[in-house]
Amino acid sequence: MINRDGPVRAARSAPWGSPLLGPVDEKSTARRVRVQLLLTIPLLIANLIGITMVVVLAGFVLPGPTVFTQELLLVNSVFTPLCAALALAVGTAWGTLAGVRSMGWATDPEHVPTPAEQQVTVSAPRWMVLQQALLWTLTLTVLTVVYGVLEPALIPKVVLAIGAAAIVVCANSYLIIEFALRPVTARVLAADPHRRRGIGVFGRTMLSWFVGVGVPVALTMTVAVWALADPAVSKARLAVCMLSFGGSALVFGLILMGQVVAATVAPIKGVRQALRRVENGDLDAEIALYDGTELGELQSGFNTMVHGLRERAMIEDLFGKHVGHDVAMAAIASQPVLGGTETEAAALFIDIIGSTTMAATLPAPEIVGILNRFFDIVVDEVERHGGLLNKFEGDAALAVFGTPAPLDDLAGSALSCGRAIQRRLRDASDLDAGIGVAAGRVVAGNVGTHNRYEFTVIGDAVNEAARLCELSKQHDERLLTSATTLAAAADSESAQWVLGETVTLRGRLKPTQIALPKVTESVDERVGALRGPLRKDIPGGAGGID
Repeated sequence: MINRDGPVRAARSAPWGSPLLGPVDEKSTARRVRVQLLLTIPLLIANLIGITMVVVLAGFVLPGPTVFTQELLLVNSVFTPLCAALALAVGTAWGTLAGVRSMGWATDPEHVPTPAEQQVTVSAPRWMVLQQALLWTLTLTVLTVVYGVLEPALIPKVVLAIGAAAIVVCANSYLIIEFALRPVTARVLAADPHRRRGIGVFGRTMLSWFVGVGVPVALTMTVAVWALADPAVSKARLAVCMLSFGGSALVFGLILMGQVVAATVAPIKGVRQALRRVENGDLDAEIALYDGTELGELQSGFNTMVHGLRERAMIEDLFGKHVGHDVAMAAIASQPVLGGTETEAAALFIDIIGSTTMAATLPAPEIVGILNRFFDIVVDEVERHGGLLNKFEGDAALAVFGTPAPLDDLAGSALSCGRAIQRRLRDASDLDAGIGVAAGRVVAGNVGTHNRYEFTVIGDAVNEAARLCELSKQHDERLLTSATTLAAAADSESAQWVLGETVTLRGRLKPTQIALPKVTESVDERVGALRGPLRKDIPGGAGGID
């Protein structure tokens, strides 16, 4: 059994691809705090890891003179930590706090971001990373100068250690910032779905490769050249370098690749879950558009597709209500053309009794209410018996059975439907209508012009049903059919009817033997009641059909 609620709950609890980003209905203040924490804490951790990486590389891995000397004690214990702390403080205040403050408009759920606000948001990951790169570059410059003055041989070691750490931290920070700002980016893309400023899936992948593979390999090659140029570099030191760089490639490569894969899979997973909802019939499925890369185009395309499906379903539903579901589906499945085909069908014509008096004595809203209740019964029974409500004609209606959807027993279905409508109208004391049923050869097809036509059924059976409908108004049964129609029905249905008098209906040359449904009184009594008021020629038409 398919669990339809699972994808819906997942989409609501993680609308931006991760539960860490909160639910979609989270309060604006709480969301701002969440975004601030997701920016500040991971970026601080990334920079602390970078600082640790500098200490390990410069102090224990890279060849050259040691940095742990008496002359460098003050620099190592005071100046360098002070520079690192100052850089962290400036980066936090200038980068994350000021960055989130510049996107303060996102705290107002009703606010539509202006083009300037959109530009600030989509470019936030780049300029926040550039801020970090600038701080690392300043730190690299200052420490290189300080250590170079005290010990010039330390310059290569300081440059390589700080430079490698800076690249790793900046690359990791870009992915962290993109992740944390997804809720805000979603607001921007909702206002302008075509605004794309991310580095793309290819860019993310290459960034992961550069940091996880390129930097360690470049350091390895640099140390190898260093060892060839400096005989003082021992095999042990070279081995330590190789092992360290290989380990960093494994660790940092895994971390960055995991971030890239998660950022790539999250939008695809959201689309997949939404597709399952659409497959289960939920056309209200919609994806939060939060990715600024090609995957954002995928999200936007899905939303556009579902919007089109909703419009199509609405048009089909409206079309089906106007012309009938079967006719609508046939028109959608094929190219409709003017003209028709001859086929066997049954027609049921029904007309309210006393509609002229009702229109003259009742207010219009009350008349509309009566008609709606009347047609509710008619449409419900016609559809339940496999027929098509072909048209409404004021206070009358025409239903057909056997076209466009075929029926095994079209005459029996029409007769059964007439009896069902008769029973329900009797239960509604204020509704009374005559019903006529006839079956035979008809022409069914599209009638009109090339730019405006409708499906209709024309033939002797339709006219006969209309005449029988008018005749039925003179009798308590309110339902008549012909012996020919009765003979075409299955035995189970024809057993529910009894034959009556033979009459000549207006506009017809041949006489028609009447049949009426069985009732609780004896057959002879009901046939006698029918024969009494019948005339050999019935004047008048039914519901305007001549």
